[in-house]
Amino acid sequence: MCTTQLRVGHMLLGLSSSVGENVRMRIHVLQLAYSDDEPVAERVGRVAGLVRAQEGADLVVLPELWAPGGFSYRTWAERAEEADGPTVAAITAAARDAGVVVHAGSIVERAREGTCGAALGETGRGLWNTSVLVSPDGGTLATYRKIHRFGFGQGEPTLLEAGAEVVTASLPGGVVVGLATCYDLRFPELFRALTDAGATLVTVPAAWPAERVEAWRLLGRARAIENQFIMIQCNTAGTHAGVTMGGHSQIVDATGAVVAEAGTAEEVLVADVDLAAVGRWRAAFPVLADRRLRPGSLRRHLIENSADPTTRF
Repeated sequence: MCTTQLRVGHMLLGLSSSVGENVRMRIHVLQLAYSDDEPVAERVGRVAGLVRAQEGADLVVLPELWAPGGFSYRTWAERAEEADGPTVAAITAAARDAGVVVHAGSIVERAREGTCGAALGETGRGLWNTSVLVSPDGGTLATYRKIHRFGFGQGEPTLLEAGAEVVTASLPGGVVVGLATCYDLRFPELFRALTDAGATLVTVPAAWPAERVEAWRLLGRARAIENQFIMIQCNTAGTHAGVTMGGHSQIVDATGAVVAEAGTAEEVLVADVDLAAVGRWRAAFPVLADRRLRPGSLRRHLIENSADPTTRF
C-alpha cells in the first residue's frame, strides 16, 4: 500500500471579477500512485477512503484514468463503465460523506445500453475518456469528454471517441471552473475558450509520464499566464503498464507562479487560494483586453485577404 504524504502551500497573490472579494478555496490534489498489481476494485475502495479523509476541502481533484490505468490501453474496453458506474458511484458516495466537491478524475466511459447512431461518436465505438465533477450532495455538476486524444495513431485515437464540447461548471460561491484533461494541455485554444466561458479556475487531471514531466510543468504555467486564471494540475505517480508516471502535480496562480507542487510519490497537495486575486490581477495587468484575434476573426481575415477568393480555411 502506498504511503500518502501531505504537502501544503499558500497562495500569496491573493484573485474576483465574477466572485466576491474574499472567496477563498482550499484545494486538495490527490496525486495517486498505483501499479498493475493492485486490483481495480481494491484501488477504487482505497481511493474512496482517501477522498473521505478530505473533509474540510472545498475542491478535491483526482488524476486521469486512475481506476482503469492511464496507460493500460489493452484493458480499457473491459474496464469501461457508464458515467454513473461503480467508480463514479464510489467517489460520489465518498464526496457526500466528506461534504466536498470532487473532480473524480476520469474513467473510460461506455455508452449506455441501447445507444445508437451518432450518439456513439464519430467512429461508433461508444467509448470516451470522461471526467465527472460531483457535488457534496451526491449530484453531478458536470461531465467532460476529453477532446484531444493522445497516441499519434495509437492508444486513445484508436480506442476512444473524441469529445466535442468545452465544459465549465459553477461551484459554490459562484466560482466558474473549466475542465480539461492531460493532453489537452498542449492545445492553448481550448484554454482560451474556457476563459471566454468565464473560467477563473481550470482543473487538469492527467496520466503524464516522467519522461515528459518538464513539459507538464511548463505548459501548466504557460496556460495560467496566457489566460490569467488558476491551474489545478493533478498528475499520477508510480509505474503501471511499464510506464513511469511523472508526478509533480501543481497549483499555479494567475500570474504563473507555482503555489504548491508535489514530488514523484503519492501525496495530497493542499493549497489555499483567494479567488478575488484573479480579477485584481486581470485589472492590474489587462492583457486579455488587448486581444485582436478573437474566434472567427482570423478566419475572416484570411479569407478576405486570400489571393484565391475560392480558398476556405
